[in-house]
Amino acid sequence: MGYRHGDIQEVTLTRDCPAVMVPWGTGTTLEAGRVGYISQRLGGTFTVMVDGNLYRIDGRHADALGLELDPSEALALGVDGGPPTTAEAVEKAAWMHLSTCYDPEIPIDIVALGLVYGCDVKPLEDGRFRIEVRMTLTAPGCGMGTLLADEARDKLLGIPNVAEVDVELVWDPPWSREMMSEAAQLEMGLL
Repeated sequence: MGYRHGDIQEVTLTRDCPAVMVPWGTGTTLEAGRVGYISQRLGGTFTVMVDGNLYRIDGRHADALGLELDPSEALALGVDGGPPTTAEAVEKAAWMHLSTCYDPEIPIDIVALGLVYGCDVKPLEDGRFRIEVRMTLTAPGCGMGTLLADEARDKLLGIPNVAEVDVELVWDPPWSREMMSEAAQLEMGLL
C-alpha cells in the first residue's frame, strides 16, 4: 500500500488505471507499478500526484491504488439504501449525491461551492424519475467542467428509480465566491 505522511499517502499502482489529468480534463491511463501520492480523497474520487502531475481517479478503481472504499465513499458512487418513491425523496437524495462531487483541486463539494444552480425532479409515466440539474464552474475555461458534470450525472443515475439525468452547464449568472456557503468560505479562509 505505501506509507502515509500527514495528509499525503504514497501508493503504487497495482494495475493499469484510467485517470483524468487535472486541470485539463484529458483522459489517460496510468501504468501498473507507478508511484503516486494521494493529495485528496473525497466523494468517492482520488486526486493523485504522479511524476509532478495531478490526476483524478474514480473510486471504482480504488483497488488499483491498493485501497478500498469506505461506506460513505460507496454511497458517493451511487450505492444507496432503499429506492426513493416520491419526487421529494428523489430530490433529497439528488442533493445528497451532488454534495459528494468535489472539485479535484479544492476540497469543497460543488453544492457548498455554489456551483449547482438548480435540481428539478420530474416524475415519468413508468413511476421512475428524471432529474434536471443546472450547474456552473468557477471559471468558464475550466477543463474539468465536463468531468464534473459527468460525475454528477453518473452519481444521480445511481439513485434507485432515476431513469434519466440531464446536467446542463450554464454561465448565467456568472459564478462568484459570494455564492459559496458560509462554511465553504470559512474553510477557504475568505471570511
